[in-house]
Amino acid sequence: MARGPGPAALEDLVLSRHWVFDLDGTLTVPVHDFALIRRELAIPAGEDILAHLAALPPARAHQARSWLRQHEQGLAEAAIAAPGAVALVRALRAAGVQLGILTRNDHALTQVTLAAIGLEDCFDPAQILGRDQAAPKPAPDGLGWFAARWQVAPAAMRMVGDHLHDIACAQAAGVPGILLDPEGRNPWPGVARWQVRDCVQLLELWQGLHG
Repeated sequence: MARGPGPAALEDLVLSRHWVFDLDGTLTVPVHDFALIRRELAIPAGEDILAHLAALPPARAHQARSWLRQHEQGLAEAAIAAPGAVALVRALRAAGVQLGILTRNDHALTQVTLAAIGLEDCFDPAQILGRDQAAPKPAPDGLGWFAARWQVAPAAMRMVGDHLHDIACAQAAGVPGILLDPEGRNPWPGVARWQVRDCVQLLELWQGLHG
C-alpha cells in the first residue's frame, strides 16, 4: 500500500500534471551490475561511478567513459519494461500530462532504451536529461531545469524513481518524490514523499482519481 501522511496525501500524489521519471529500474527492469562496472573501471566499492570518472585525468576518463557507454549500449538494446510502466506513461500522456526523464544514463542510450520498451513516442527528446545535460542526480539541477521549462513550482511536480539518488534529488529540488519500493522496506525513511510498490500501483492510483 502506498504510504504517506493520510488519504489527502495519496490524492495529492496523482494530482500533478508534471511528472519526471528516472529510467533504469523505474521504467525498466533493473539490470545494471554496478559491482561489475566498478571492477572493470577500477573504482572502489561504494564510490559513486560518475563522480569517480569526473575526477579522472582526461585521457583515462575518456577511456573509461567509452567502455561504460559500450557496456550500457547492450543493456539499452535489451531493456525490458518494468511492470505497469508502459501503461502508466501512456495513461499520463493521453491525459496531457507533461513528461520528462532525468537519468544518470547517456541521452542517446536513453532513447535506445525507450525504443526497446515501446515508449519512444511518449517523451520529447528535448525533455530527456542525461548525465551530460545536467549535473547527475542527486544534484537537483535537472529538476530545476524542468521546473523552469514548464514554468511550474517544484512542489507541483512529481519525481518517480527507485533509488536514493532519485528521491534525494527530488527532496533537494523541493519536488515531491515517489519511491518505487517493491518490497515495502522504505530503505531511506523521510526522503521520499510517498512510497508505492511499482508503476502498476501508481497507475491504479491515477485511474482511481481520474477514472
